[in-house]
Amino acid sequence: MIHYLQNKTKQLVDSPKLFGVLMIMSFLESIIVPIPLETILIPLMQAKRKSIWLLAFWATVGCVLGAIVGYLVGYFLFETFSEQIASWFSDPQQLKEVTEQMQVKGFWYVLSIGLVPIPFQIAMLAAGAAKYSFVMFIVATFIARSLRYFGLALLVKLVGNQAEALFKKYKLPTTIGITLIVGIVWFAS
Repeated sequence: MIHYLQNKTKQLVDSPKLFGVLMIMSFLESIIVPIPLETILIPLMQAKRKSIWLLAFWATVGCVLGAIVGYLVGYFLFETFSEQIASWFSDPQQLKEVTEQMQVKGFWYVLSIGLVPIPFQIAMLAAGAAKYSFVMFIVATFIARSLRYFGLALLVKLVGNQAEALFKKYKLPTTIGITLIVGIVWFAS
């Protein structure tokens, strides 16, 4: 599937619909598609360096729009579908804990999940279910996803065609480092 997406990405590079398609892909990745957007975004950024910041911007916009949908599902439909939503988690108790954490440290919770490799759908649904402040949810989502996508743009800008290889090589240690930093800040607040 990833190879298929990479081939489609090559076709997309010269398309006049590039930014719109990227936004839709980011939207879908944030709500339902389990394939990381980075597998498509980094090659696009490498191929379209003059548009690198626009690519990061539209990826962020798509993700934020997807987050709004996820929040609204949690807000309006959580009570009706709580059993089905709970079944998405390995342990239904996990959803309860997530919702409780959202009420206590919502901003930091959304920000941290937006940065670390945990499905962002958890934060969206929990924020809506907990009736967490919509504005603060959007701010945290925007910050987290901007750091993620504009960080990738910066990586491509600095190292060019080596960005994809560097990203793959250092993804795990970088993720661990970011997770530790976010965890320390989260627990300290």
